[in-house]
Amino acid sequence: MSSLLNGLNPPQHAAVTLPPQHALILAGAGSGKTRVLTTRIAWLIQTGQAGPHGILAVTFTNKAAKEMLTRLSAMLPPSTALRTGINTRGMWIGTFHGLCNRLLRAHHRDANLPQLFQILDSADQLAAIKRLLKGLNVDDEKFPPRELANFINGQKEAGLRPDAAEAWDDYTRKRVELYREYEAQCQREGVVDFAELLLRSYELLARNEPIRHHYQSRFRHILVDEFQDTNVLQYRWLKLLAGGGAHLFCVGDDDQSIYAFRGAEVGNMRDFEREFRVDNVIRLEQNYRSHGNILDAANAIIKNNAARLGKNLWTDAGTGEPIRVYEAFNDIEEARWIVEEVKSLSLDGMARREMALLYRSNAQSRVLEHALFSAGLPYRVYGGLRFFERQEIKHALAYLRLIANQDDDGAFLRVVNFPARGIGARSIEQLQDAAKTAKRLSVSEEANAREAGVMPELKVSLCETAKGSGKAAVFAELIRKLREACEGLTLPETVEQALVQSGLRAHYQNEKEGQDRLANLDELVNAAASFVAEEGNVDAEGELSGDLAAFLSHASLEAGEHQAGEGDDALQLMTVHSAKGLEFNAVFISGLEEGLFPHENSVREDKGLEEERRLMYVAVTRARQRLYISHAQTRMLHGQTRYNLPSRFFDEIPEALLKWLTPRLARSSSGFRVSGFGSSPRLPNSQHETRNPKLPKAEGFRVGQNVAHARFGQGVIVNAEGSGSDARVQVNFGREGVKWLALSVAKLTPA
Repeated sequence: MSSLLNGLNPPQHAAVTLPPQHALILAGAGSGKTRVLTTRIAWLIQTGQAGPHGILAVTFTNKAAKEMLTRLSAMLPPSTALRTGINTRGMWIGTFHGLCNRLLRAHHRDANLPQLFQILDSADQLAAIKRLLKGLNVDDEKFPPRELANFINGQKEAGLRPDAAEAWDDYTRKRVELYREYEAQCQREGVVDFAELLLRSYELLARNEPIRHHYQSRFRHILVDEFQDTNVLQYRWLKLLAGGGAHLFCVGDDDQSIYAFRGAEVGNMRDFEREFRVDNVIRLEQNYRSHGNILDAANAIIKNNAARLGKNLWTDAGTGEPIRVYEAFNDIEEARWIVEEVKSLSLDGMARREMALLYRSNAQSRVLEHALFSAGLPYRVYGGLRFFERQEIKHALAYLRLIANQDDDGAFLRVVNFPARGIGARSIEQLQDAAKTAKRLSVSEEANAREAGVMPELKVSLCETAKGSGKAAVFAELIRKLREACEGLTLPETVEQALVQSGLRAHYQNEKEGQDRLANLDELVNAAASFVAEEGNVDAEGELSGDLAAFLSHASLEAGEHQAGEGDDALQLMTVHSAKGLEFNAVFISGLEEGLFPHENSVREDKGLEEERRLMYVAVTRARQRLYISHAQTRMLHGQTRYNLPSRFFDEIPEALLKWLTPRLARSSSGFRVSGFGSSPRLPNSQHETRNPKLPKAEGFRVGQNVAHARFGQGVIVNAEGSGSDARVQVNFGREGVKWLALSVAKLTPA
């Protein structure tokens, strides 16, 4: 028994050896929560408080479940296994979906399911919905399949069947009707999706008293990992199982609740504490991962959140190095600096696999990937695809390929029915057959071919064949008009024109995940602008001169190079969301700018800003030894330059913890951010954006006036609009360029 508890710190020991009762364990980042969970299970078994089959442990990933089982097998000595008859493989340890699947398999008749029911993954569910819409003759442009799938899953995760779903308008009523039809189709076919696993399992336990009592009496100890990530239905499922007197042992960290967009409800932790009258809230605050300066920065950031249960991370590993801060002129310079730092760390002996580059938005990876590609540094995009391999980028490139060459059949097949145009597989097959048999030989070419004794197979392209084939003809005409519209345009303008006229922008605006995809499309425009600036050939009139073909070749090369294989020593690239649960010796957090991190969609409300702060807390605590944070004064947006203010998170980190790698401009007394900023300023897409000079002038200021600013120095007002709290001006600060500032908080003063 002593060997089992050996090495636990006092709070860990207290958590593991708690008597049977409800408990909430606030486990900070790197505090050993997995060890506490597995040791708790082993402790319960070895002390005879529970048998192996009387314990239910819930995790959020299969990886975590396997790790728990492996550790548990190592913890329990052979004598204990022999005495208890334990078989860890037979224990109920797994994810919510895995455990619900096991429950439904055991009681399929009571759950009204066939014995061998099949589970639909996300792709299967989407295909089933598309088939449903086609069978009901429903317009899939008005009711996009992916958006409908998100609606159905959201209703199920809230515990709502079609009869209980709220329908406040005709559009929602139709979606509820389609939800009902989808349920009927799944029932006929004997299939369930992931959301259905949990909902049907919950309903089975709720309505079938004998089955509910059986599992309530069997599982006397229920342990939950990552409790802060549970949604409404998962918490209700746990409460139902614990309703017979079982003891809930919930481990989580409200400061790491970053999945609200997936339905996670951080309030479940407070509800659990209140509803189950939890007397034991144990805080695991000793961190075994990071040095002191890193933890002090994380603590300083997260303490600004009001709605938290509260804890303070600490370590006995020493203060370590200060946090390095870099201010770049633009995003390209920021990426180049990161590349040089990675090279330097590598030369000093740090493995690249122990370095991570984090970013708030997927679209940011494009500039970073390009810099790594140019430097020949191997990298891996963890939990996602490289920029030029993402679905929306491949679609956009296919349209660009057709603009460059309408005979590109691969590009044609990819987008002829995307966005959906009602062109089915049979129609495409007919087009392919027609293209194979068509000849493009004139009479003289035919004669010359016969005289030479050759009969070349010159087939017509699919795009050419489509011109006389119904809906496909409409697509061919779209490509023709697109080619005409792009004549004389620059490369970035060509890309933007393709995104709009193809319907890609409009299509992704209707998707739940559409904002990320739209951001990637915006970044493709930026990529085109950067390509022209770096390598493009533009004639005196500013028109394209082979840039499109060169850009497409460049995209193909970057898509196929430098993505390291599994096990290779490669830099790890990922979003902050993907980084949760991971740790690295050195971490770079890029793009710390207002409107980007924290994201502009989140700063308008307190809950959104608090989740952004939790994201920053997660990002910071991924680092073991060295942490870099950076921001750029300017960043490309829609192919134009956008000027940025540094993130408010700089203000929340004590100065003593920071080491600036670049000279700082004069700052206001409150810190790096302009005094008083409570939200991200509204910035135009371009420094060239013009405003109506006849709009009401900002109070106390006029166009042409010389002004001074704490950070940017002296400048001249070139435009002004609004008044009071909505006032803003456009100021030319010389080498700093033109910037928009909100007057009510920027405190410009006459020069």
